[in-house]
Amino acid sequence: MRFIHAADIHLDSPLRGLGSSEDLPVDILRGASRAAFTRLVEEALALEVDFLVIAGDLYDGDWKDHNTGIYFARQMGRLRNAGIPVYVLHGNHDAESVMTRRLSLPDNVHVFRSNKPSTFILEEHRVALHGRSFPQAAVTENLAAGYPEPVAGHFNIGVLHTALEGNAEHATYAPCSLEQLQARGYQYWALGHVHEFRIFPGQVPVVFPGNLQGRHIREQGLKGAVLVSCGDGAVESIERLEVDVLRWHGLRLDVSACASRAEVLSRIRGALEPVLREQAAEKPCVLRLHIDGETPLHGELIGMQGQLRADVLAILAATAGERLWLEKLRINTRPPRRGRGGVDADDLAALLAEAAADPAFQAEIREGLRPLLDRAPYELSDQVSVFTDLREGRMDALLDDAAAAVLDRLEREA
Repeated sequence: MRFIHAADIHLDSPLRGLGSSEDLPVDILRGASRAAFTRLVEEALALEVDFLVIAGDLYDGDWKDHNTGIYFARQMGRLRNAGIPVYVLHGNHDAESVMTRRLSLPDNVHVFRSNKPSTFILEEHRVALHGRSFPQAAVTENLAAGYPEPVAGHFNIGVLHTALEGNAEHATYAPCSLEQLQARGYQYWALGHVHEFRIFPGQVPVVFPGNLQGRHIREQGLKGAVLVSCGDGAVESIERLEVDVLRWHGLRLDVSACASRAEVLSRIRGALEPVLREQAAEKPCVLRLHIDGETPLHGELIGMQGQLRADVLAILAATAGERLWLEKLRINTRPPRRGRGGVDADDLAALLAEAAADPAFQAEIREGLRPLLDRAPYELSDQVSVFTDLREGRMDALLDDAAAAVLDRLEREA
């Protein structure tokens, strides 16, 4: 007996943090969640699995229109024609209180109730699936505590949407402990809510498959579901199914040793080679590039951030074609400590530092820049970090960069 365990599909959820860059593959980005789910269905058909489990957050919230539901019904119809049942549990994003639109689904789709735990029996395979959907988005009670006793002589699967314990990055919905789940008497726990793949140690497999498609830079690496193979009432193997259609990658470069902008660009070219080697040829990747280090080029890099971004885009176009796309370029460099230089330069640096630390001066600068901020498109904050800093009242980094640019200009003209 084999089944697929998936979770956190977030159908039609937009990919976040991409702004309005014209160089990004809009068609791929807009349809990523559907394309990944279509691949999941195709895997289920090709593998001829016995059933599919979706452990919460099938949807990303209430639909804008019925197209999301119609698409899902079409995919479920494909599974129905192949005789594959589907068991769906709703989580915090598609809880009963969240979803106002509903459509009739094929009879192979079975949804766990939200008012109390329910059990589905597959007599052909001697399987019992236990679960409870979320009645509302924020469920803070321990749902697992109310799950039924295991059905004797059956392979028991617990389906649960939970942060479990120790996942501080995720909201603590339906909290419970690993020990509690493993002591329940089930043979497998199909979890959802945590977007990273994880199998917990113990005699009973407790599994987060991760989300189906990475949606922003914090969801990097392979995404998909798991294929679970069972025999003699126990799990024999758990394999990852790779169904995502686009990957996210963060790259940090230290340019402290670079003496010119040309060397910085050469360093970027060299760093992209291993990224391309590791990347599947057919799967595009969205890249966030961080430029780090202590360098005398700090002022120049900050002052020519737009030109540097254009240079990076040109490098990507020439070396990666349609395989690698730039999400953001972050310049996190800092100027070197000034142990040398004339008295005038040192005095100027001290004066600039003193001015930058003055709250009244910071307020005056921010007020002076407000007209520019008000007229600038909001999307610019995705490309130029100074706009985000201004909106959120963070003046320190802005003034430090301005001071570095002034000192750099003086040094170059001396």
